[in-house]
Amino acid sequence: MKLALPFRRKYEAKLPGFGLTLGLSMTYMTLLILIPLSALVLYAAKISFGDFARIIFSERTAAAFKVSFFSSFQAALFNFFAGLVIAWVLTRYKFFGKKLLDALIDLPFAIPTSVAGISLATIFSGNGAIGGVLQKFGIEIAYSKAGIVIALIFIGFPFVVRTVQPVIEELDRELEEAASSLGANYYQIFARVIFPSLLPALLTGFTLAFARGLGEYGSIIFISSNMPYESEIVPLLIVKQLLQFNYEGASAIGASLLICAFALLFCINLLQNLMKRGREK
Repeated sequence: MKLALPFRRKYEAKLPGFGLTLGLSMTYMTLLILIPLSALVLYAAKISFGDFARIIFSERTAAAFKVSFFSSFQAALFNFFAGLVIAWVLTRYKFFGKKLLDALIDLPFAIPTSVAGISLATIFSGNGAIGGVLQKFGIEIAYSKAGIVIALIFIGFPFVVRTVQPVIEELDRELEEAASSLGANYYQIFARVIFPSLLPALLTGFTLAFARGLGEYGSIIFISSNMPYESEIVPLLIVKQLLQFNYEGASAIGASLLICAFALLFCINLLQNLMKRGREK
């Protein structure tokens, strides 16, 4: 007869060679992510609080943060809805050219952002294919704040699509059929059955697109006028500070942008955990 000892813990190996794989993972994260980011934070920590506040709350820096945050939010909000529609079409429908469309979703990941900026500036300029038509109605996209939003939409929509698409594929169709059998119409099924299940993934994609937009540089500088106090973004301001050998100013602004990105990711993870606990209850 075997007695179960209360102090004996049951150990189950989650992954063969866990110690080795964990060590490699931590080494990779440390060398490529933690050390560079820590160097930025440590250099910014050398600046006195007064100088740091003076740099961050200066009129030009505040204007650049306003442009970056507002443009990134607009682009992420557009991708929130457009990404949902695209992911739904790719998952629920079969049509000619579906695989090609699915491959094009990852195109912003593959091409250099500078190439995307040049292409968008060419298309939306006053003599471009789309910009020329819009200019007849008094709408200017290139070299304006609208151009920044267009560029951020282009580089951000894959985050929403690729985050939501696997969730749609795993949705239980039986729940939709059950709701339909109880008399719910299509809109009620989507609002009460489908959308609540997709909301965490949508929020994750929204936050990733938002955070990506805050740090975008290459695609924006070609389609924006880059005017200080008007259309100057934070990454461009950091580059200008570096070109002027103002390393303190560049590190202070860069550290602030890094903190904002971490705060966004922390908030979305916290919100996801709260929503998960709410569903479990």
